[in-house]
Amino acid sequence: MVVQNPNNWHWVDKNCIDWARAYFDEKLKSISADDGTTSVKLSTIKSLKGDCEVCQRKGKVISLFDLSLEVNYESSSGHKGSITVPEIMYDTESDEYQFNLDERVDENSRVLIRSKIVPQIREVLNDFGPTLINVHGSDIQVNEDQVMSTFTKGNQNLEYMKPIVKEKTTFNKNDSDIKESKPLPQYAQKYNISSLHLSTEFNTSADQLYITLLDPQRVSAWTRSSPGGIEPKIGAEFKLFGGGVEGKILNLIKNKEIQMLWRLSSWKEGHYVKITFTFDQGDHETIMNVDMNGVPIGEEELVEGNFRDKYFRAIKLTFGFGAVL
Repeated sequence: MVVQNPNNWHWVDKNCIDWARAYFDEKLKSISADDGTTSVKLSTIKSLKGDCEVCQRKGKVISLFDLSLEVNYESSSGHKGSITVPEIMYDTESDEYQFNLDERVDENSRVLIRSKIVPQIREVLNDFGPTLINVHGSDIQVNEDQVMSTFTKGNQNLEYMKPIVKEKTTFNKNDSDIKESKPLPQYAQKYNISSLHLSTEFNTSADQLYITLLDPQRVSAWTRSSPGGIEPKIGAEFKLFGGGVEGKILNLIKNKEIQMLWRLSSWKEGHYVKITFTFDQGDHETIMNVDMNGVPIGEEELVEGNFRDKYFRAIKLTFGFGAVL
């Protein structure tokens, strides 16, 4: 199981914008055309803007994307320009895509682009949605054999859940076809993972925040429990909130940075999030930045909510370090 989501009932979403950029970059750069007098070749992705997600709830997997694409091209006439697709949406039909060319393109190149380049781009756009679900739909669901609900299991077996992809590429091969190009970090190999960035402002200095996260007496005050093992020492292993949170100090830069492994005790044994606290001190306040890598997909909202409540809010209330919203 890659997500904690009994019977695939709850809403889970996965941000796929980086994957979308890589997809279009690989697919479009291979497109070219030649009519005997003029040749045109697509070169680089100038921009890809918008949102791209794969989501599931009640056993149904859907893709939601709203993108605008601009790709550069080079013509044998010496002209370099761009082709813009202003709207690529999950419900756009093949004949609804609009292709805009830069105004300076010469007539021979314009005709070639319209007749031979655009149809190839359209084919890439048509394959994008099915490939997106094919690649990213499986790791946001509990495996079918672990689903007890006949309702969600029925949704999971719908035909549109198994899109047909014309060819296997690095974008749609399954785990048995290829190895992961970017292996999971050693501390986070029990789930598919995502990252979070949180920050908030405290009305105190960086040195006060630094020690508030590491001093046993202070930690005891804002966690309302007796901490085990926490201390300002690299290698210190700790338990907070009565054992609900476990971790280990990895690195310390006094009053500037704290790096640790951190996990909820309910997660699979051995899975940790790597957290880096950094402190940006101003004249009368300090911004605490918290960067997390290794959060299990589907657990992002839970982790963020608990962190804002049990860390940020609790510290402000306990020590008067700022307004609580």
